[in-house]
Amino acid sequence: MTPQQHAFPRTDRSRMGVWWWTTDHLLLGAAAILIVLGVLLSFASSPAAAQRMNIGDPFHFAVRQCVFAVGAAAVLLSVSMMSPKGIRRSAFFIYGVAIAIMVALPLLGHHAKGATRWLEFGGFSLQPSEFMKPALIVLASWMFAEGQKGEGVPGVSIAFVLYALAVALLLVQPDVGQTVLITIAFGAAFFMAGVPFKWIVGLGVVAMGGGVSLYFAFQHVASRVKRFLSPDGADTHQVDRAQEAIAAGGLFGRGPGEGVMKRHVPDLHTDFIYSVAAEEYGLIFSLLLISLFCFIVIRGLYKAMKLSDPFEQVAAGGLFVLVGQQAFINIAVNLNMIPTKGMTLPFISYGGSSMLAMGLTMGMALALTRKRPGAYSHPEAAAGAFA
Repeated sequence: MTPQQHAFPRTDRSRMGVWWWTTDHLLLGAAAILIVLGVLLSFASSPAAAQRMNIGDPFHFAVRQCVFAVGAAAVLLSVSMMSPKGIRRSAFFIYGVAIAIMVALPLLGHHAKGATRWLEFGGFSLQPSEFMKPALIVLASWMFAEGQKGEGVPGVSIAFVLYALAVALLLVQPDVGQTVLITIAFGAAFFMAGVPFKWIVGLGVVAMGGGVSLYFAFQHVASRVKRFLSPDGADTHQVDRAQEAIAAGGLFGRGPGEGVMKRHVPDLHTDFIYSVAAEEYGLIFSLLLISLFCFIVIRGLYKAMKLSDPFEQVAAGGLFVLVGQQAFINIAVNLNMIPTKGMTLPFISYGGSSMLAMGLTMGMALALTRKRPGAYSHPEAAAGAFA
């Protein structure tokens, strides 16, 4: 292939050709790098995790993570090819199915670590709330946009009903971390929808009241907050071991597979994968990882701001906030900046539901921020829009 040739010429009107020239390559590339890094770090964490859980195959989690990564990439690419209308329809279907499964979890779900969040089948665990999150943001954004049209659709009310239903089912599990996450993302979408400022203040007051209520309603929430505020004399084993692993990495890390402190970190392949990355690859790598997430959020919000359609703008912005906030919570817990929460690091932590749902989230965000050449009637004019 000569330098002048390309797999997809700008005049290519096939589905793949149109997708390639209308998708943001930088966001796509950043997501691809995160998926690859997730696989790389799974090989670093899998032996220690397998040993802690008495699993004979040291690369049990790494092999499964490779499968999840391929699935996430396939979901991301296929969803990113959809139209905004297709994204809305998919979100409606996914939200409905996820909510139905969450309703059935108290009867059919797998109970672990004091919560019932998973549905087990065929050796795999499905966490429906992971898929509910992006679907909720898309549906809420759709309702906000419909409500702004002034055609009698109670969009804001419907959006809050969808949100309240999701929160109620999350608290039944209970899953306070996911509740906080979707509240922040929902609030961001609400803000970007351009609602009156008094509504924003009202939502903030309700959120603060809800946070205080969670502290008194759930003993494990109160315990985590107390341990964070008064670590002396409290059981802070998880965070302490993670802090030691991060400190042991220094500037450049111990080297691939050379981590020692990671063996003492509980959930090192899931919630505390960041500490594994810091120990083996060092501070510089850790900062680069954080920079990748910052880049995705900042560029994603920039692309969302340039959209003219209210639904696309709010939904895309809300999805990028969802990705960024989840990454922030996970890394902040590893650095002991906030109380511990069971939150995965997007594309990096081990887990099928987390990987596939994050592929869905980024796929939806990329689909909504694609350039729209449909207004052009000639291939040459359309090709110019692909640049």
